[in-house]
Amino acid sequence: MFMTKQHLVMARTLGVALVATLGLASCATYKEDFARINSRLDQLDTKVQSAAQSAESANQSAQQANQRLDQIEGRVQQLEAAPGRKPRG
Repeated sequence: MFMTKQHLVMARTLGVALVATLGLASCATYKEDFARINSRLDQLDTKVQSAAQSAESANQSAQQANQRLDQIEGRVQQLEAAPGRKPRG
C-alpha cells in the first residue's frame, strides 16, 4: 500500500501533536522543579537574613565592649604607673 498525500498529512499532523504533547508535559515537570527550587531559595534567603541580623547584633556588642575597654584603659594606666605601696607591718 502506497502512502497517499492524505496519509502523509495525517502522519505529519499526528507527529506534530505528539511532539507538542511531549513538550507541554515536560513543561509541567519543569514548573514543579522551579517551584521546589524557588521554595528552597526562599528558605535560604530567610536563613541568610537571620545570619546577617545575628552578625549585626554581634558587631554592635563588640563595639560596646570596645568602648567599655577604652573607658577603663586610662584607669588601668594610672594604676600601673602609681608608685608601689609598702606593706604594713
